[in-house]
Amino acid sequence: MSKVTIIGAGLGGLFCGAILAKEGFEVTVIEKNATIGGGLQSFRRFGETFDTGMHVVGGMRPGGNIWRICRYLGIEGRARLMDVDDDCTDSLYFAEDRRFYTIAQGREGFVESLARTFPNERKGLERYVDAVLRIADHTDLFNLRPSTGRLSLFSGSSDFLMPATDFIAQFTTDRRLRAVLAYMNPLYGGRPGQTPAYVHAIISTLYIHGASRFVGGSCHFADLLAEVITENGGTVVTGDGVEWIEISNRHIEFVRTAKGCVYTSDHYISDIHPCTLLRLMDERAFPKAFRDRMDSIPNAHSAFSLFIKLKPGTFPYINHSEYYMTRYDDVWNFSRTDRPWPLGYLFMTPPEERNLHGEGEALVASTRHAECSATKALVTAPMPFEMAAHWAGTTTPGHRGHDYEAWKAEKAEALLRQIEEVHPGFNQCVEAVNTASPLTIRDYYGAKEGTICGFSKDCRNIALSQLPVVTKIDNLLLTGQNNNLHGFCGVPLTAITTCEALLGTNYVLNRIL
Repeated sequence: MSKVTIIGAGLGGLFCGAILAKEGFEVTVIEKNATIGGGLQSFRRFGETFDTGMHVVGGMRPGGNIWRICRYLGIEGRARLMDVDDDCTDSLYFAEDRRFYTIAQGREGFVESLARTFPNERKGLERYVDAVLRIADHTDLFNLRPSTGRLSLFSGSSDFLMPATDFIAQFTTDRRLRAVLAYMNPLYGGRPGQTPAYVHAIISTLYIHGASRFVGGSCHFADLLAEVITENGGTVVTGDGVEWIEISNRHIEFVRTAKGCVYTSDHYISDIHPCTLLRLMDERAFPKAFRDRMDSIPNAHSAFSLFIKLKPGTFPYINHSEYYMTRYDDVWNFSRTDRPWPLGYLFMTPPEERNLHGEGEALVASTRHAECSATKALVTAPMPFEMAAHWAGTTTPGHRGHDYEAWKAEKAEALLRQIEEVHPGFNQCVEAVNTASPLTIRDYYGAKEGTICGFSKDCRNIALSQLPVVTKIDNLLLTGQNNNLHGFCGVPLTAITTCEALLGTNYVLNRIL
């Protein structure tokens, strides 16, 4: 039985731990925070449970790729999920012309929902959706197909590494429709002329196939993964992060935590930001060129969030996500600091446990059209880290000074004004508001510059931002959102890549089949 120590209990670390524990490894996961999950973490405020990151997920409907991984792990029927409405998976509002758009589930639904507004663009919409689905279909890892070559996300499609902006432009000359087709950009931190088409296509495919939400907090899913680890003899340590990694001759000898605990293993996996990882070891462990490369890769944007407690019975539950955009031409500009903030936000009302009926997969069908009032709302607005850089030297949440609190209150008010534009009277429904800034994300997740999507992918130099899971340290592997693709789909797929570096190419994929 080989021993594996995993640094960080985010989504990638937990999936790696669950897979390797199931396959007979002795697994220890070490997490600096009191709670596990990374973006799956939840917290309590005002008597409510709020999710910090994974608000909407794809691939979890029966037959989906992440659902199939969960079935292999034995937890597919235990995830507490609720499907969003198929006839409106997302709604969009552009303040520039006060126009609303609705996006429906499925290929035909997607085309029909937008063709009602853009009737002359139907053929282009059909070609666009087919091209998006084709990129995803040609990607073995996304479809959990065993690969004959090196396991990666890369596809043979000619569109794969095209800039996403150019990819979309192939199918329409209408500037409004181009912006509408790029509406998911806040979810992946896209940049014009840089973000590869495969990032846009894979994430879009997930939601075209149908999205779901966690009920009662995404932390429950993190707990399920931890149970797989512990039930197979592993250990999950919380509240004690790794502070030093001892390396000799490009080999990890041990890791030491803040509380002085020492862990020795045959293999080590890092689920933390690579730049954070490098600070935990002697600078001679990796060549200076590698360190400089890690520091030079731009990170995707961060975010400013509102966690809102609503007055009872005052605001309806909305079973889809709402996107607010200011101008069509700014849909790709969320990472820029020369634009007025906020350029847009994602708004949702999470489903409540009190509305549940049935168990396991039955929850999805029985609550899909639940009609009730919402008790809380989540608002996430992309924000460049530079906007919070004035307080970057502070590391203790809640103790950053009165000027920081005043700045947060100002930004919260700006978002509430935009929500009022879409939902008149919303402010009268608000009972309490909690805020989180890029600094909150940086300090709780250990993510450089508070990035919510990891390294920003650049199709002009994809090798720069496509970080392999194998390192020059012979017993150190990487996992997480900075390898391949981020998010609830990309991170588990990367976890498979990481685990197969130990188990052998296609080992896990053949087990999932």
